[in-house]
Amino acid sequence: MGKKQLQSENLLLRAPELIDLDFMFHVENDTRLWLVSACKVPYSRYLLHQYIETNTHDIYADKQLRLMVEHRQSGEVVGVVDLFDFSPANHRAEVGIVIDEEFRRKGYAREALSLLCDYAESVLGMHQLYAYVLCDNDAACNLFAQCGFNRIATLPEWVLSGHEYKDACLYQRLFEKIISKKTAKRFVDTEKVSIFAPAIERDCL
Repeated sequence: MGKKQLQSENLLLRAPELIDLDFMFHVENDTRLWLVSACKVPYSRYLLHQYIETNTHDIYADKQLRLMVEHRQSGEVVGVVDLFDFSPANHRAEVGIVIDEEFRRKGYAREALSLLCDYAESVLGMHQLYAYVLCDNDAACNLFAQCGFNRIATLPEWVLSGHEYKDACLYQRLFEKIISKKTAKRFVDTEKVSIFAPAIERDCL
């Protein structure tokens, strides 16, 4: 029997529920995080409530996946992880991660990202994950490097911060796993189907 996915000694990654509404509202409306997000506008509780209720939590249907990072002992939500811009034809997705400020520097980010990578490789059959990180964000750069991502490019003046453009670094992790023919067929078939857009795009969440 293989190891359990999406959980470790300390953390559990799970689908969002309505009880997570306040935490998601707090994260999505933290303007400090907008710098590294494609979304630059606040979200209402009503819109987030719709997102939770209508999202299928199936990355093939939604082309994105959000998972709450829950501390197993206390039951507290400490952060969120995202897979978005999912390309079934190319077996890749972009990664996003936020750990709430009071829970940082406890190793939760590395633990959650490692769980997400294992799930993407072993269950979803991904070939690669990637992330854009501000080059001057040493903590984020170290996080992705520690989780097996390689820095493969620097994008000069990629992000506007106030009146200053900042460089972004592109991190990539390749998986060697060979997917089955059945999984490969599902990837291709999903690309051919027209899917309605989710209530909120993942890169804004």
